[in-house]
Amino acid sequence: MQERLFGTDGVRGKAGAKVSAPAAMRLAMATGIHFRPFAKTNRILVGKDTRRSGYMIENAIVSGLTAVGYDVIQIGPMPTPAIAFLTENMRCDAGIMISASHNPYYDNGIKFFDADGNKLNRSVEEKIEAIYKDDGMIEEGQVTGKQIGKSKRIDDVIGRYIVHIKNSFPRHLSLTGLRVVVDCANGAGYKVAPTVLSELGADVVVLGDEPNGFNINEGCGAMHPEYLAKEVLRYRADVGVALDGDADRLVLVDEKGEVVDGDKLMGVLAVYLKELGRLKGDGMVATVMSNQALDDYLAEHGISLYRSTVGDKNVVAMMQERGLNFGGEQSGHIIFSDYAKTGDGISSALQALAYLVGSGKRASEAFDAFELYPQKLVNLNVSAKRPLDEIEGLASLREEIEGAGMRHLFRYSGTENKIRLLLEGPDARELERAMTRIEAFFRQELA
Repeated sequence: MQERLFGTDGVRGKAGAKVSAPAAMRLAMATGIHFRPFAKTNRILVGKDTRRSGYMIENAIVSGLTAVGYDVIQIGPMPTPAIAFLTENMRCDAGIMISASHNPYYDNGIKFFDADGNKLNRSVEEKIEAIYKDDGMIEEGQVTGKQIGKSKRIDDVIGRYIVHIKNSFPRHLSLTGLRVVVDCANGAGYKVAPTVLSELGADVVVLGDEPNGFNINEGCGAMHPEYLAKEVLRYRADVGVALDGDADRLVLVDEKGEVVDGDKLMGVLAVYLKELGRLKGDGMVATVMSNQALDDYLAEHGISLYRSTVGDKNVVAMMQERGLNFGGEQSGHIIFSDYAKTGDGISSALQALAYLVGSGKRASEAFDAFELYPQKLVNLNVSAKRPLDEIEGLASLREEIEGAGMRHLFRYSGTENKIRLLLEGPDARELERAMTRIEAFFRQELA
């Protein structure tokens, strides 16, 4: 069985191996061939994060798109949500973001957006993947002469995105008097985030704003909030904001240096939106990974919680299906669809800061509105992703866990050779014992 090209969020893998220049060029050709029959402007936007391999992949993508007749607009390092916004704002037929998000520098990836700034659904990905694997279609799709596309680089579109982000912050509020430490993860948000926060009046301390192509996410950003926590305490800041490599993820740290849990943050923000009369449908979407305590807290405030499968685009799809405007993942992808089509770390940070300023509370109090149920998450490396329903003994193991009053979720990572094991229950010690057994089971079956 041939390996699937697309994962949970586009195509991702080791740069120079799975995400090589030839592969990127062919994928760009397939993408251009797919979108060309629907073209309105014959332009595709291409952005990237700060990885060194982005140069290689960007040039390959430009070659592939121009080879099938598309014009390309290159805008350099920009956050993933900026690509979503600018693709629609600049009337492009599609947008492409070169990033492996929170992964280390040696990985890279390619994410795709349609003309409306939405991530591609699975059926469109399958069509592009079919073209990618069809030598005849790739050959026939290439053009000659005056039909060959052109490319140009535009360096000033950052201003459009900054204005857009600032407009999401309530006009009657200001960040004046608030000291904010922002960790940009040496990634795509290293220019935008400090600029936006400063222009809104905050006293900003900036970390992770010196990308060198290899230090993206390295010991910093949303993947390592402990670094931000130390600096929040050192600078006696009111709050800390951590982004990941492509700035679509947000992690907050309170004034005590404690990381704010993602479920608590989403719960507080959902209630905040409802109090403002801006929570459509009196509901929100989280994923199967979110804590049961979030359901209970929202229910107390008359808010329904709907659960999607993991992945921010799956959250967005369910939000659209149910007519909702708020949702997210506990990992930090938070979607305010009134302002962004995908997770936007900077925009989400502004909504959280608006709530903080308006509440008059310290961050440690404002974002700690309920207690979580004990939860244990373990990531195990696997040699192969065997279908879970084919693993003998797993069904009985699940029954045993459920019988003990614990919630469970076992799923493979969409981007790495890992299985994610989640357990949740009222008794922390029972949870630990059960997870020890579960880990041993999967090590034996999938090592």
